[in-house]
Amino acid sequence: MKVDIKLDSEYAEPLAVIYTSEITDEVTEAVRRLKETEPGIITGFSEDSAEILSPEDIYRIYSEGQKVLAVTDKGTFRLRMRLYQVEEKLSGMKFVRISNSEIINLNRTANFDLSFAGTIQVRMKNGETTFVSRRYVSVIKKILGI
Repeated sequence: MKVDIKLDSEYAEPLAVIYTSEITDEVTEAVRRLKETEPGIITGFSEDSAEILSPEDIYRIYSEGQKVLAVTDKGTFRLRMRLYQVEEKLSGMKFVRISNSEIINLNRTANFDLSFAGTIQVRMKNGETTFVSRRYVSVIKKILGI
């Protein structure tokens, strides 16, 4: 997508115009992001305190029972969102779903072990390991270019 910015003092508020021959997924995503007023802020809760979690500091987000948890270097935080809501909020960043109950930050992965039959083991930079469910193996292989 070609992007052009023009400065004009007549516009007090930014105006975005998209010229295209057809509506594509790329155009739809650009419009969605431009309309988005809420930043990708994730608030984590630990005991009685709330902390704003920077997406780049999150290793993985997973559901366990009825809880959604985010793992960072500072610890594990409970999120008051559903996993799909977190996924939507982090869309466009380097997060990818690896199972129905887990999302990982690709920038926080150390390696992918393909030696397991039918699945992939993911080793995070903090030493934790997790697995890609069979349903998501083809998606991960596509992302990795395998």
